[in-house]
Amino acid sequence: MEKFDLESLVRPNIRALHPYSSARDEFTGDEGIFLDANENPFGQTNRYPDPHQRLLKKALSGRKQLPVENIFIGNGSDEVIDLIYRIFCEPQRDRVIICPPTYGMYEVSANINNVEVIRVPLTDQFELDIDKILSQPAQCIFVCSPNNPTGNRLQNVERLLREFRGIVVVDEAYIDFSTDKSFLEKLTDHPNLIVMQTFSKAWGLAGARVGIAYASAGIIALMDKTKPPYNVSMLNQAEALKALSAPPEFERQLSLILEQRTLLEQELKQLSTVRRVYPSDANFLLVEVTEANEIYQYLVERKVIVRNRSTVVRNCLRITVGAPEENRMLLDELQNYNVI
Repeated sequence: MEKFDLESLVRPNIRALHPYSSARDEFTGDEGIFLDANENPFGQTNRYPDPHQRLLKKALSGRKQLPVENIFIGNGSDEVIDLIYRIFCEPQRDRVIICPPTYGMYEVSANINNVEVIRVPLTDQFELDIDKILSQPAQCIFVCSPNNPTGNRLQNVERLLREFRGIVVVDEAYIDFSTDKSFLEKLTDHPNLIVMQTFSKAWGLAGARVGIAYASAGIIALMDKTKPPYNVSMLNQAEALKALSAPPEFERQLSLILEQRTLLEQELKQLSTVRRVYPSDANFLLVEVTEANEIYQYLVERKVIVRNRSTVVRNCLRITVGAPEENRMLLDELQNYNVI
């Protein structure tokens, strides 16, 4: 790859942006009489959170073996996605590539930011069509690996990183459920790479809304100056730190989910209404059934809620791996449907 010029990809207004300087930027100590930020002096959550999430970044730095300068914390991964558009894509001029079927917020956020979307569908094997991608000039591309909703780890991202001339965003929301390595180890080789991860899936903190971007120090600096000053609450930072402080519990839950994924796959394959269970590197299974709409509605009426994905992958339901008792209830209801 030719020498990467980050500045040429950044919107001019972002290059010229002077970020908001908060009271916690001017004084970063933990002790004192705080009369600088117009906060209420009473209460337990009356103070603004650390705008730079220093403790959380330090904990992630130790776990991922990456400098804190390469870590950005967002209000969910959706904030990271939005910031990428704000920083790199000029409205009504630049284009983004997405590869459906994939996570829908890439396109929604593009529409919000008035950025043209180029769709290059995955192949029949749910892999990137690299030749078609490279034939479409664009400012950035979003790829999800393991992919949602197909569940597979994309096998040809390396070529994309070598040959694509814009920002490559690899969304690894489900990476903890895969045996393959993360693309974090490729950051130093590819300065145009942004890796997204999250606390919402394997860490069990979907309600806390804590997303992460890993990238070059230059890209992270751009995100830091573009984000709102207090984008992640102290409560959410505390929950993420609490989760990181208990690795054994994380490993226990992860192991149980992986065991249940295997069990669920095996038992689903025994049902006559199931035509195919796609291989999964995530915490869900994409399942082709005989009649997706009817089965989905049948399950809803029995308060078992799965995701009907038949509009993006024909006759398919996406089934999240639940707790053992939840998975058993799902299988029992599907077995009952088989005999109706």
